[in-house]
Amino acid sequence: MSQSLLVIDDSPDIHCLLDVRLREERVTIHHATSGPEGLQLARERQPDLILLDVVMPGMGGFDVCQELKTDPATADIPVIFLTGSSDSVNKVKGLDLGAVDYIVKPFDVAELRARVRAALRTVRYQKLLAQQAQIDATTGLWNRAHFDRRIREVLSLCSRHARIASLVMMDIDRFKSINDSYGHPFGDRVLEYVSETIRSTSRASDIPCRYGGDELAIILPDTDLSSGRAYADSLRRRVAETPWKHREAAIQITISLGVSCSAQGDGAEAAEALIHRADQALYHAKQTGRNRVYALPAVCDCPV
Repeated sequence: MSQSLLVIDDSPDIHCLLDVRLREERVTIHHATSGPEGLQLARERQPDLILLDVVMPGMGGFDVCQELKTDPATADIPVIFLTGSSDSVNKVKGLDLGAVDYIVKPFDVAELRARVRAALRTVRYQKLLAQQAQIDATTGLWNRAHFDRRIREVLSLCSRHARIASLVMMDIDRFKSINDSYGHPFGDRVLEYVSETIRSTSRASDIPCRYGGDELAIILPDTDLSSGRAYADSLRRRVAETPWKHREAAIQITISLGVSCSAQGDGAEAAEALIHRADQALYHAKQTGRNRVYALPAVCDCPV
């Protein structure tokens, strides 16, 4: 797992020193020489760790830390203060503001590396645990809780930056009958195969999730309705063309998909509207014969 840290310090010598001393830690280092620049880079780069000088002209380290911890976008990034003072009052103040550690200048090289390594290791474990808590065990896709959070985030970005996103809702045709006829282990294999097909055909920015049961959802950022429909149809064809057998009996597995695109709006109401339209499209696809894609624009001038 690649990790990065951001150094916010007004001294060019400190930046050079840290580059040299942390070279063996295999971490990407970003540099800022003032508080405002550091805040901007923290929001843009989302580093795993911030090394923050306490004393800087203009906006000092304590003010930067307070700003970082009050912004939801940067609040969870751990901060280690760099200071030339071992004064306990300042240490307590920094820790109360949310910092996780202090490193006193001039640096002891072994201590510097150990403290940075420990902080990054903690971040890595926390991210792994958080990720595992949001992954569906059967399909390997993101789970419903992750879907609910990410669709609101994607639509919020669409609203703020005049962007667009599409949502694909899909399920496996006659899945209950598959389970009843061939057994639940075979049904799980089918669900796992369809999920793996989704993962292998998705872009890095796409967000494939298990919505519930055999219903899957794929959030497609920066995708208009026409492109979303084309992606859904390519997925449909790949699944339909895959041969299946159960005790030498040939079986065809198909999926139905509904597609909708984002309307103007933000938050839970916009998310509910998008999900509702994609569900309507999926219902129409199943009612008109299954193994097909149906697309419904949101109630807006969505490009098709």
